[in-house]
Amino acid sequence: MSPVPGLRGVGLLGGGVIGGGWAARFVLNGVDVQVFDPDPDAPRKLDEVLANARRACRRLTMAPLPPEGAVRFVGSAGEAADGVDLVQESAPERLDLKQALLSAAAEAAPASVVIASSTSGLLPSALQSGMSHPERLVVGHPFNPVYLLPLVEVVGGAQTTPAARERAADVYRSVGMRPLVLSTEIDGFVADRLLEALWREALWLVEGSVATVEEIDDAIRFGAGLRWSFMGTFLTYRIAGGEAGMRHFMAQFGPALQWPWSRLVDVPELTDELLDRIVTQSEAQAAGRTVRELEAQRDDALIAVLQGLRSVGVGAGEVLDDYERTLFERAGVGQQELLDGWPLRVVDRIVPTEWVDYNGHTNDSRYLELSSNGVDAFMRFVGIDAAYLASGGSYFTVESHLTFVEQCRAGDAVHVDLTLLDHDEKRMHVFTWIRRGLRGGDGGDGGDGGDGVLLGTAEHLLLHVDAGTGKAAAAAPAVLDALERVRAAHASISRPPAAGRHVGQPRSR
Repeated sequence: MSPVPGLRGVGLLGGGVIGGGWAARFVLNGVDVQVFDPDPDAPRKLDEVLANARRACRRLTMAPLPPEGAVRFVGSAGEAADGVDLVQESAPERLDLKQALLSAAAEAAPASVVIASSTSGLLPSALQSGMSHPERLVVGHPFNPVYLLPLVEVVGGAQTTPAARERAADVYRSVGMRPLVLSTEIDGFVADRLLEALWREALWLVEGSVATVEEIDDAIRFGAGLRWSFMGTFLTYRIAGGEAGMRHFMAQFGPALQWPWSRLVDVPELTDELLDRIVTQSEAQAAGRTVRELEAQRDDALIAVLQGLRSVGVGAGEVLDDYERTLFERAGVGQQELLDGWPLRVVDRIVPTEWVDYNGHTNDSRYLELSSNGVDAFMRFVGIDAAYLASGGSYFTVESHLTFVEQCRAGDAVHVDLTLLDHDEKRMHVFTWIRRGLRGGDGGDGGDGGDGVLLGTAEHLLLHVDAGTGKAAAAAPAVLDALERVRAAHASISRPPAAGRHVGQPRSR
């Protein structure tokens, strides 16, 4: 039985780039698919798309995916449409070819089965021509890769019923997509018309030797493209209007539409009626949120995008990674000197919203992350910097112990203190205290109280490794000298009661 209610299976007409993406979207949601594609290599190509989709979707969500649906190749469009609840056509953009496939599927499928086309621009009214029960035909236009991008434009033709549009939208929602149900059919629909305008201008810029293709792509991926992933053009420009909103923005920048900045100079006249419509719709889109609230939401989303890009080392994420490394190199370990009898202050951090889980508290794993960040900062303090890592030496954690004392929430200020318990030429044993709030000017008290509430503790045993051989090796003399200076400064700090404790033993607060 399909895990998606009311969806026994899907018939796919075409198994290429888009059809294969649809197959992956449905199969990985546990839905069986029947595929018709005359290309003899279609099974191989679809298998390769599915392999990539499995890898991607397993990383996309922590939730367990259902058992995969089955893939069956069939010999005709009629066979693909037999016994399914949705038919999705993804053939090449030829009207006659699509009409023939859709008509064949319509003859085999009961009138209750919705038939959708993935066309990126052909009008659904034209696709309905000649098919039986044309009222169930919709356009379901996805974006590549179909198994990751959630947008699907749902457009009806002159004979399409509202029920058919809603049925298609319900199916798409059930497999994790975001249907954009359009009330009016138009060549290219909405998304592709916007993309086409940008594409035309990009071609003119290349044709005039104004910019290279790489420069044009960089202009998008390091700038507006980052915002577009979470906040569209109108809401972005509303923020640009400041507290006065969209009307102020249009008054300030609207006249620039008449300037010959682009080759697309045919623009609508900014009549009072058009301005009123834009302002009214913009206010509705803002839904009562102030410009400051919108800015905060934008910033949070942009940070999430940048950090996500950093995790894969691409585009603006690579820029952020380089910048952060530079900041670490400049900062050293906090602003605190190495003082006799006091732990080192190694981390100051505001708890971000993405660290908070379903119970409103910081997720357990983030405590370990905070402590690990402190250890990284300490390693930089004793000389394990970018140059040292490039030379092939580093410390690897071989054992960690974490205790939880109190919870913290998004927006809390936290800091991490660290003391060096022990070291030799190959090993380093450290202990950290994670506290809420900022410490006072006394520098803390070695973990027995302090100005901040204790949230947790952690200890780590690290081994120095030669990256070339993958084996333990002595650290460089300069690093060992730095460790010895820290150990001497920390010699008078009492060994924390939690150090070396086992599960169930008393812990110090």
